[in-house]
Amino acid sequence: MTTNKQQLYTMGSIAIIGGGNLGTAIAEGLIKSKFCKPEAITITKRNPATLKELEKRGVNVSADNTAAVKRSELVILAVKPFQVAAVIEGFKKQLTTKHTIVSVITGVSLSDLQEMVKKDLPVFRAMPNTAIAIQESITCISYANATEKEASYVVDMFNTLGKVALIDEKLMDAATVLGACGTAFALRYIRANIQAGIEIGFDAKTANLIAAQTAKGAAELLLKHGSHPEQEIDKVTTPKGCTIVGLNEMEHRGFSSSLIRGVIASYKKIAKD
Repeated sequence: MTTNKQQLYTMGSIAIIGGGNLGTAIAEGLIKSKFCKPEAITITKRNPATLKELEKRGVNVSADNTAAVKRSELVILAVKPFQVAAVIEGFKKQLTTKHTIVSVITGVSLSDLQEMVKKDLPVFRAMPNTAIAIQESITCISYANATEKEASYVVDMFNTLGKVALIDEKLMDAATVLGACGTAFALRYIRANIQAGIEIGFDAKTANLIAAQTAKGAAELLLKHGSHPEQEIDKVTTPKGCTIVGLNEMEHRGFSSSLIRGVIASYKKIAKD
C-alpha cells in the first residue's frame, strides 16, 4: 500500500539543492528513468543560468533554496561539504514532518546532518557516482530515523538510477573510494587500453569503441552471472595463449598492486580529511 507521504513524493516533490555535476546528473537520471516528471524536480544553484538545458526540459530551476524546500518533500543535498551547514541553516525553518533529507555529500555524517537540521526527520546518506546521469550508478546508502517504507522509497528511487547497496555508515568513506573514485580508475584503465589499441593499429574512434564495450561487457558478466572475476578470466585464458601472456606481463609490472595501492591511497586521503 502506498502511504500518503509516498503519494506526495510521486506528485512533484524533489528538491535538489546544488546544481553542480552530481546534482545535475541526479536530475538527468530521474528524468531519463521516468521516476518522476521533470516539473516535479526543482534544482537550485547560485547561478541558475548554467542550468538552462534542464529548464528547457521542464525542470524548475532556481537560486532560492528556501522556496525549493518549501514546495518539496524529498530534499537532496548536493552542495560542497564546506557549504552544507550554511545551506541547511538557510532553509531549515521550512522543514516539516513531510520532509525526508538525502545527502550525497562526501564526509558529512548522519549525526552531522541531524545536528544541522535539528528536527526529527528521516536522514539518508547516499554515495552515487556520475553514471547516475545514464541510470548506471552504484549508490551506497545508509540512513537513520527512517521507517521501512521511507527507506524503501529512497532505495527504489536510486534503484531506477542504477544499483543500490545498503551499507553500514562506517563504510561510507570506503564506498566513496570504491564506487565514486572507482569511476575514474576504471576510465583510466580504458584510456590506457585505447592507447594500446592505437599502437597496435586501430584508429582512435574504433579503439575507443572496442575498449569501452569490452569493459562494459566484462562488468555485465559479473553482474549477470554473479561470478568472480577469476571465473570469467579462466574462460579466456588458454594454455600458452596470448591472454595469459598479457596478464602475466601486467602483473609483473605491478598492475593489480598499483590499482590496490591507488584505492588505499585515496581512502587514506578521504579518511585523513
